[in-house]
Amino acid sequence: MTVQTPRRASSMDRDAVKAPQRSAPAGPPGAPPKGGKKAKKDPIWARMALIFGAVLMMASGAGIVGTKWMVSSATSAVTQDDLLGGTKKTAAEGGNSLKGPIDLLLMGVDARKRWAVDDLRADTIIMLHIPASHDQAYLVSIPRDTEVQVPAFAKSKYPGGTTKANEAFFHGAQNGGGWAGGAQLMAQTLKNTTGISFDGAAIIDFNGFKGVIDSLDGVRMCVDQRVKSQHMVKVGGKPMYLAEARKTGKSQTPIWHEKGCRDMEGWEALDFARQRYGLKNGDYDRQRHQQQLIKAMAKKASTSGVLTNPVKVNALIKAAGKAFVLDTGGVPVADFIFTLKGVAANDLVLLRSNNGSFAGNGSGRETITPKTMEMFRAVKQDKLADFIIGNPDVVAKEK
Repeated sequence: MTVQTPRRASSMDRDAVKAPQRSAPAGPPGAPPKGGKKAKKDPIWARMALIFGAVLMMASGAGIVGTKWMVSSATSAVTQDDLLGGTKKTAAEGGNSLKGPIDLLLMGVDARKRWAVDDLRADTIIMLHIPASHDQAYLVSIPRDTEVQVPAFAKSKYPGGTTKANEAFFHGAQNGGGWAGGAQLMAQTLKNTTGISFDGAAIIDFNGFKGVIDSLDGVRMCVDQRVKSQHMVKVGGKPMYLAEARKTGKSQTPIWHEKGCRDMEGWEALDFARQRYGLKNGDYDRQRHQQQLIKAMAKKASTSGVLTNPVKVNALIKAAGKAFVLDTGGVPVADFIFTLKGVAANDLVLLRSNNGSFAGNGSGRETITPKTMEMFRAVKQDKLADFIIGNPDVVAKEK
């Protein structure tokens, strides 16, 4: 496999779309064919950005539908904010161009109405890496319990300290830091830990995420281990969060996710992807299931006719607007569309960190294994494809 080329400089316009700081959640966030011509492929970023409420393209890859209207609608539907702060890629790293590798930080939070806005942790931390060839995409999860050194952060008056990776978001959100502060401190912590800077970022509100999945009329998921839900039960046949179910005073029925592949509604797919207790490899299995969910959504968006149905497109954009906060690093969203239109859903590779098992350090926290640190260096150097050839075990099984 060819080593990717380095990022090149560009004079691309980087005027960011600015919005007020988000201090509260908006809702409950291949080989070419014979003949020499390269096959047209479904654009994964277009579908990922569709999920993020940003942009849409035709599933056939033949062209962009209503470009101006869709980009305008998407950017107005999704809250945009500065989620990266000083961790944006510098000009020397190719920060003024999309012609090289692209790295995005995805953070998942559970923003329920009864919880304070700043009482949140990013229990899902995923890096999305796209090499300079723009024909592949990789998802790398950061274990939530990884012990990290979180730097001081003036915005939230945090003095700095040693803690778990998922708590960096919490410390950045305190004292008025809000979601943007949480994301900025998380990005800085990860940059210090892995050496990776980012082109863009997104905060995903799990509760709003349900609406996005429902707008896709559900997704197909494969359950590899029977697991009991730790978050939800059924009351009168209706799925409810435990706290809400207790208030009803009615009898509760446990929810079990049974083994097998099936179509899932939003609540079921999201609940399954959030389980970690009762799984063989705990949080590592959860990481893999969350990666699977993202890929399942990308596939569903490209094969169900959603992208060519204006009514479904509109509903999806509205749902996404309640589920995400987006930062494109100042690069116009339309530029992402044209740059990444060659990446297909089947080219989304799921990668395991720490060999897919808990790497404890004796204090209930984890350390990053040497191989995983090597993988992070491969991401930074845009040599991830070569690393995978030498370490095929880092690729996660999808079933």
